[in-house]
Amino acid sequence: MSIIELDKHVTLWLNTLGNPATDAVSLFLSDSRIWFPAYAVIMGIMIWRLGWKKGLIVVASLFVTVLLTDQISAYIKDGIERLRPAYDAWMVANGVRCPLSHGSYFFGFFSGHASNTFGFAVASVMGFRNDKKHSYSAYTAGVMIWAVLVCLSRVMLAAHYVGDVLVGVCFGSLIGAAVAYLTRLIIKRV
Repeated sequence: MSIIELDKHVTLWLNTLGNPATDAVSLFLSDSRIWFPAYAVIMGIMIWRLGWKKGLIVVASLFVTVLLTDQISAYIKDGIERLRPAYDAWMVANGVRCPLSHGSYFFGFFSGHASNTFGFAVASVMGFRNDKKHSYSAYTAGVMIWAVLVCLSRVMLAAHYVGDVLVGVCFGSLIGAAVAYLTRLIIKRV
């Protein structure tokens, strides 16, 4: 069995575990409009805890991280042109559940949701580490659980294969870590 076939089988198995209740949760988690208020609160806390100068630098790094992950994933999707599970004939014939209308976004490799959420999670966790006075272990656990749930929701909605999500997680984490590292260097100079 090839990696692509294994990816299809694992995705189909996870996707078919869903039901109307999990569909509602997945639709909620995948709706990026709910992220913005959460991002705003996190950024406000960051400025409060780090001070306005460090805080604004870290907040700017979070914007850069999400912008990079979002735009690069969109560019790669158009270049690779791997169909989403909802549009794959084999997946549809084998019973993939499609509770989300994907519109004209036919291609899904790699997941922008996964790269955005993990990029933000990693960059924000590393950003909070610029505050030596407080521990953010509860925040770290919470933001990572949220990112994993968003990724799982993309598979449950037939928006992405598991492989699309895993590549998005790795890419987002790398971008988030790289931007956070550069941010730390900038903070040391300021």
